[in-house]
Amino acid sequence: MSIKIKNLTHVYMPKTPFEKKALDDVSLEINDGEFVALIGHTGSGKSTLIQHMNGLLKPTCGKIFIDGFDITSKEIKLNEIRKKVGLVFQYPEYQLFEETIEKDISFGPKNLGLSKEEVSKRIVKAMNMVGLDYEKYKDKSPFELSGGQKRRVAIAGVVAMEPKVLILDEPTAGLDPKGRDDILNQIVTLHNQYNMTIILVSHSMEDVAKVAERIVVMHKGKCILNGMPKDIFKQIDTLEKVGLAVPQVTYLMSNLKQKGFNVSDEIFTVQQAKKEILRVLRGAGDD
Repeated sequence: MSIKIKNLTHVYMPKTPFEKKALDDVSLEINDGEFVALIGHTGSGKSTLIQHMNGLLKPTCGKIFIDGFDITSKEIKLNEIRKKVGLVFQYPEYQLFEETIEKDISFGPKNLGLSKEEVSKRIVKAMNMVGLDYEKYKDKSPFELSGGQKRRVAIAGVVAMEPKVLILDEPTAGLDPKGRDDILNQIVTLHNQYNMTIILVSHSMEDVAKVAERIVVMHKGKCILNGMPKDIFKQIDTLEKVGLAVPQVTYLMSNLKQKGFNVSDEIFTVQQAKKEILRVLRGAGDD
């Protein structure tokens, strides 16, 4: 279930005084089972790019292949593509509307024309996948929940469609630290236990550092960096020039290295930093 994007350009309001090129000749490939983070400053083209991946936007030029099918073709049925590629928008809890959690999550599967039994099965499975106990929460109103729980319900509504690819646009935006960690942990679970391909749009370097296997950096509609976190976070000057940064702990380790400490420059999470500092301290003790 790969995604291949070739020479994708998108222009909003072409041939008007408000014309804006949001994507500029973007080529990108995302393989089955990957966990990819898409990062960039506001206006870099991230949201425009992901909306092309399930056909919500049509390219001005270029091609997009989902599982080998050219979704820019007039013959393709986009409803079939959207079953495979689920998109969770920023603040998805604003889209909750039913009187109970069970009814809200059932909306998508019902629209697929599934049997009542299959819909019920998918609701239970989706709630379990996002860490919500079915019996405890099914009859509750989604509006009685905390912000993080509401977001889980909204994600469950997309997961219940059983997509192969799950795209999340700033899924931790506006949450407190615990809510943010809970959502990230559930996304990691979806990737690890259910082999979902995850595309995470974020501006939080700390979030990205915790979970992503590969990072794509966007700037002014172009992909300017593409690689593993340890390689991307070494590009401090490049990231800062485009209004981004590296995780705070990476700055810390860089400063320690400059002061003569023999620490790795491939550290980007607190847990990694803790192990590395303890390693250096043990070495110093042996000396």
